[in-house]
Amino acid sequence: MRTTVTLDQDVAAAVRRLRTTEGLGLSEALNRLVRTGLTVKQQTRKFQQRTVRLGLQVDVTNIGEALEVLDGPTGR
Repeated sequence: MRTTVTLDQDVAAAVRRLRTTEGLGLSEALNRLVRTGLTVKQQTRKFQQRTVRLGLQVDVTNIGEALEVLDGPTGR
């Protein structure tokens, strides 16, 4: 498939580097970089929130008391 694309400077530089180091043609170098990017994207894990115990336990059944514990008596 023949397509015209505009490459950003950093992408064009990566293509030039790959062509120089590997002795590849333009299409082959570009295809290799795209395939590498696709592979990396597939390996990326989903975000998972990590939690850490801080030692502070606040009972939130009474919001007023919880706010007083967290903000102090002058927090209002």
